[in-house]
Amino acid sequence: MELNIIEILKVIILGIVEGITEWLPISSTGHMLLIDEFLQLNMSEAFKEMFFIVIQLGAILAVVVLFWNKMFPFELKDRTKPIIKKDIFSIWFKVVVACIPGAVITILFDDYIEAHLHSPVVIAAALIFYGIAFILVESWNKRRRVHIRKLSDITYTTALMIGLFQVLSIIPGTSRSGATIIGALLIGVSRVAAAEFTFFLAVPVMFGLSAIKMVKFGLAFTGVEALTLVIGMVVAFAVSVIVIKFLMSYIKRHDFKVFGWYRIVLGIIVLLYFGIKAL
Repeated sequence: MELNIIEILKVIILGIVEGITEWLPISSTGHMLLIDEFLQLNMSEAFKEMFFIVIQLGAILAVVVLFWNKMFPFELKDRTKPIIKKDIFSIWFKVVVACIPGAVITILFDDYIEAHLHSPVVIAAALIFYGIAFILVESWNKRRRVHIRKLSDITYTTALMIGLFQVLSIIPGTSRSGATIIGALLIGVSRVAAAEFTFFLAVPVMFGLSAIKMVKFGLAFTGVEALTLVIGMVVAFAVSVIVIKFLMSYIKRHDFKVFGWYRIVLGIIVLLYFGIKAL
């Protein structure tokens, strides 16, 4: 099988969508599944299922590059005596705690979710439900004081609570970043700290999910499949760099309501489209 120009364009579009939706709280998996309805890759279903997850590694690499100084726990002033940044190690330990609930649920129910919940109706319902949740939470937050303003102020208890909210993202259309940000806002974390902690969480979560998917697929890629993955990840990386910078600038002056309204409108469009198609 050859990777012709049409298939390359499809992969580029998917990479752009992944780069935009991975970090905005509007559900990357939901968008990827919906776009596949119109721009289907000429690949096996098993490869596409793996591709939609592994392409996210490009987006993850973008956040690692942009936040390297905040994420790398060593300062290499000279080659023989690296300085350990205890505050960054502390954040990573909290990230591990936050990842535990999601890891357990994913291992137990991932196959069931893929078999029964990867449907347009579920995706649309999740888009609308969490869109409404964003609007309500942000309206409620205007009457509350933020208790946790900086990333370093997040405690182990807060991290675990955010991790419990992250479990919700196993449902297609929910959005991993959306679930964690809503959870963080509800327990009094500032928008900036919530977004930054979400970035930290994304690194082990997406590397773990990608490893699971690649192992299930068999790690035996054809040349075309390998090139498809590389193109998708490179595009997702480049777009993610732009989107992350935009998001961090945007939330310093605005709330998340616009993303809530977007989710609601998209969810309604999805329901109408697939409802009409069923008729």
